[in-house]
Amino acid sequence: MNTGESMTDIWLAHKAPLRGYIIRHVHDADVVDDILQEVYLKAFANLHTLKSPASITSWLFRIASNTIADYFRSQKPLLALPDELASPELERDCAAELATCIELYIVKLPETYQSALRLSEIDGVSQKEVANQLGISYSAAKSRVQRGREKLRLLYLDCCDIEIGQGGIIGYEPRDTGNKHNND
Repeated sequence: MNTGESMTDIWLAHKAPLRGYIIRHVHDADVVDDILQEVYLKAFANLHTLKSPASITSWLFRIASNTIADYFRSQKPLLALPDELASPELERDCAAELATCIELYIVKLPETYQSALRLSEIDGVSQKEVANQLGISYSAAKSRVQRGREKLRLLYLDCCDIEIGQGGIIGYEPRDTGNKHNND
C-alpha cells in the first residue's frame, strides 16, 4: 500500500503517541523501548497489508496493543486450552485511537499548557518533574496540567461525541465539523 508518505514520516508522526500508549501499559522503560521497536518492525514489514491510509493510526495502535499482549503472554507460563474454546474478538481500543490526536490538539493550546502537557501526557513525566523542567512551582505545574487537560477535553468534545463507561472511554463518533467552541 502506498500511503504517500515514507515509513520514516509515518513513524515520526506516530512514535511519541505510541510510546505514551505503551508506557501506560508497561512500566519498565527498557521493555517500553523494545516493544516500540518491535511495533516499528512489524509495521514496516506489514505496511503493504494496510488497506487504507486513513486507518494507519488505528492500525499502528492495534499492532502496539498486540505486541504488548505478546510481551505479557511471554512472561507467564502457558496453559493448554481446550480446542473447543473460541478465541474472543479483540475489542476496539477507543481511548488509544483518540490518543493519537493528542499531539494535534496540544499544538492548538496556548504555549503555557503545551509544554506541561507534552511532558506529563506524552513523555510520562511526573508533575514534580514537569515543575523542575519548566522552572515553575509544583503547584503551578499541577495547575497547568489540570487546565491543559480541561482544554484538551473541550477540543476532543468539539471533534467527537465520546461515550464514557465504567472502564473509561468505550466509544466515540466524529462530530459534524461545523460545531466549534473557542477553547483558548
